[in-house]
Amino acid sequence: MEQLFTALWQDYTQRLCPSALNIRQLLTEDAPLRNDHIALRTFALPKCGLARLAAPFIAVGYKPKGRYHFKAKKLYAEHFEHPDPAAPKVFISELQLGLCSTELQTEVRQLVDQVDDDYFANPAFLSQGKPWQLSRDSYQLLNAESEYAGWVAAHGFGANHFTVDINQLEQFNEISEVNHFLESSGFDINQAGGAVKGDPTLMLEQSATMADKVMVAFSDGEMLVSGGFYEFAKRYLQPDGEIYSGFVEASADKIFESTYNS
Repeated sequence: MEQLFTALWQDYTQRLCPSALNIRQLLTEDAPLRNDHIALRTFALPKCGLARLAAPFIAVGYKPKGRYHFKAKKLYAEHFEHPDPAAPKVFISELQLGLCSTELQTEVRQLVDQVDDDYFANPAFLSQGKPWQLSRDSYQLLNAESEYAGWVAAHGFGANHFTVDINQLEQFNEISEVNHFLESSGFDINQAGGAVKGDPTLMLEQSATMADKVMVAFSDGEMLVSGGFYEFAKRYLQPDGEIYSGFVEASADKIFESTYNS
C-alpha cells in the first residue's frame, strides 16, 4: 500500500500538480499532513475500467463502500476504504462511453486499442501517465464533448487529486479559513457551486484549488492543459459517534470542475 501511494504522490506532484508541494509546505504543522483520499479517472472499458483501477487497492485490503452517479457528466464512481482508518480512501470514476457520441467512443477505443492487455496487469500503470499516442486535434475533439474524456486522454493514469484532511490542522478549523489563506497566497479556489461544497448537515465539507496548467506532449507537439488539483476535506461526527467516511454526490460533481480552467 505504501508503495502504491508513494508512486502516485511522486507522479502527481511531478507531472500533474506541482503546486501541491508548495501547498503542503504552507499547511504542514508539527505532523505530516493526513491524506483524506485520492481520486482516479478512467474510461468504462473492460481493459482499463474502474474495476481494473481498483484491483491493486483491493489486493492490499481495500473494500468497496459507496457508489455514485453523475448523470450530466456521464460518470459512474465508487469509493474504497481500507480496514486501517488512517489509510486514505480511494475514489475512482469512469466515463460511461455508451452515453457519449459515436465519434467520442471511436476516438477513445482507438486510444485504448493501442495498449496491450498485459500493460494494465501491473499496478505500476496507475502512476505512469498515458500509454497511448494522442494528437492535439483528437484531444480537442474529446475535450469539446467531455472535459473529463479530454483529461483522461491527455494525462492517462495518475492521481487527479490528493486531499488534505483539515480535521488534523490546528491553525485552521474551517474550510473557508483554508480557502482564504490559500487565496491570499496566490492560489485559485474552485468556485463552482460555492467555494465550500457541502455543509455540516451532510457530514462533509470540501473545497479545491483550480488545476495546475501543465505541459503535455502530444504526437504532434506540446500544449498546456489542465492537470491535477489539491482538495481539502472536513468530516463530521455522525449520530453514532463515527466520522462520516463517504462522499456527497452534489459536492463531488462540482469538485470535478476543478479541471475546467482551460
